[in-house]
Amino acid sequence: MEKEIKKAVKKSTKAAVEKPKKTGLIIDILDSTGKVSGTLELEKEIFGVKPNKILIAQAVRIYLANQRLGNAQTKTRAQVRGGGRKPWRQKGTGRARIGSIRAPHWRGGGVTHGPQMRDYSLDFPKKMKKAALISALSSKYSEKNIVVLNKLDFKEAKTKEAASLIKNLALRGKTTLVTDKIESKESRAVKNLESTKLISVVDLNTYEVLNNKKLLLTKDAVVKIQERLAKE
Repeated sequence: MEKEIKKAVKKSTKAAVEKPKKTGLIIDILDSTGKVSGTLELEKEIFGVKPNKILIAQAVRIYLANQRLGNAQTKTRAQVRGGGRKPWRQKGTGRARIGSIRAPHWRGGGVTHGPQMRDYSLDFPKKMKKAALISALSSKYSEKNIVVLNKLDFKEAKTKEAASLIKNLALRGKTTLVTDKIESKESRAVKNLESTKLISVVDLNTYEVLNNKKLLLTKDAVVKIQERLAKE
């Protein structure tokens, strides 16, 4: 009995001392010169799940639908100015009968079955939106298209600074740069790069994750993304 108690105490002490197991999702942290300056452990629940392609497609479709303004509108014959008087009498002129000069078949007349203002926006439940974003991030990580930068610190607000960073990190093709918060200097440096887009963690969504070849995240952005998705 005494031996069993000692074993139980030893086992519980060992469990308390043991460090938490790592998820195994380790990614290198690069500095502005492209050299590895450390590693970062990513949460498996966010970057290591099996992507749900159907949910991702649905999230992208809803995002694009919500971007549509739907403000194209043509005027019907009731909305076109003028045409309140009958242009000529019904009979006896030899011409076709007409009630208004704003009829659809007349020049300057109203449009029949033309586009009207409408709302294209669609609803998307928060839980589904979160799951779609997690699937998109996991898909990017599995494809090895996520790059983590130590920090984004430009000396000057010039395009050559941002271009030099992209070149040092060997990022080819369309790149989305995600930072925890956007400074005016960073925004001015990146805005003239045709293949690079700068967004903040707040604006990160499924479409922005997938609408590029490489996803460049700052270290602070990764921490905020994991905090944000853990809370939601």
